[in-house]
Amino acid sequence: MALMITDQCINCDVCEPECPNQAIFMGEEIYQIDPHRCTECVGHFDEPQCVQVCPVACIPLNPQHVEDRNTLLQKYHRLQKLGSQKLGSDPN
Repeated sequence: MALMITDQCINCDVCEPECPNQAIFMGEEIYQIDPHRCTECVGHFDEPQCVQVCPVACIPLNPQHVEDRNTLLQKYHRLQKLGSQKLGSDPN
């Protein structure tokens, strides 16, 4: 599953820089997680880093985006491939 940020978020700004997939961004009122970029840190870390640093424990699993570990790992590999393609691309 991807993670999500609940309305208990206090906008403390600690989760966004911890996300290795750049899945966390500021929404209209609170931070949000892009479920298409969230791998629960699979491929990067043993535990989701945003959950580890959140002082109010407002980052549960998102029941609308059910994914097993293998699916999360495939998403990680896809994101890595996209990232390396962007790095190697010619802006001109």
